[in-house]
Amino acid sequence: MKMWMKPLGSVLIAGSLLVGGAAVPASLGMNQAHAAEVVAMNVINVAGKGEIKVTPDVAYLYIGVESNAATAAAAQKKTATSMSKLNTLLKGEWKIAAKDIETEQFNVSPNYTYSDDNGQTIKDYSSVHVLKVTYRDLDKLGQLLDAASEAGANRIQNISFAAENPDQYEEQAIAKAMSSANKKASAIAKSANRTLGAIVSISQDDAEAPIVYAQYERATADMAAGAPPTSIEPGQITVTTRLTVQYEMK
Repeated sequence: MKMWMKPLGSVLIAGSLLVGGAAVPASLGMNQAHAAEVVAMNVINVAGKGEIKVTPDVAYLYIGVESNAATAAAAQKKTATSMSKLNTLLKGEWKIAAKDIETEQFNVSPNYTYSDDNGQTIKDYSSVHVLKVTYRDLDKLGQLLDAASEAGANRIQNISFAAENPDQYEEQAIAKAMSSANKKASAIAKSANRTLGAIVSISQDDAEAPIVYAQYERATADMAAGAPPTSIEPGQITVTTRLTVQYEMK
């Protein structure tokens, strides 16, 4: 959380001090407490929210392969073979940099079956390897997913869209949040027959750039039958920030 603060004006309390400063009247503490209460009664705290609609410029794809076999080693080998083809496709034909391809999930696990005679037994093994792929040419996103499916990817879990550098929009969101706070504080002061004074403090929640998810579903049979290419629409995302602002009230 970011915070900016302006000290409140000093409150001068007249009191008697003994020569030499050796003693302070007991009433001074009471006067200070009263002054703090008065100051608290003369401030307004409001929250302002600013939102900016942004067209996403990056997609994160979670794509991979799941294979089944009688043994763990066989399942892993089948997955590795398909993943090799998928990596060649992504790095070669689609020119995706190695830094934009990372393993998101990898596991090999048994699948069980149950019968009254034998109880729980191992049926076979599953091997799953999923990549997180960062892709920026959003106009070709559907084509990339179709190509990955044809290359053997059978685990296309989801697609998420985002602004890769949301900080560039934060200034606009802050300006909107501050305008919102000013309007609220002015309305409150007017309703109380008071006027708005200087800003005492501002605190900011972290700016939010939520990720928007889309689903990809395309059956292999449809592709073989000449189905049209997949079309993925990223839409817009909203960058949001919130300010808590304290004002003096005259």
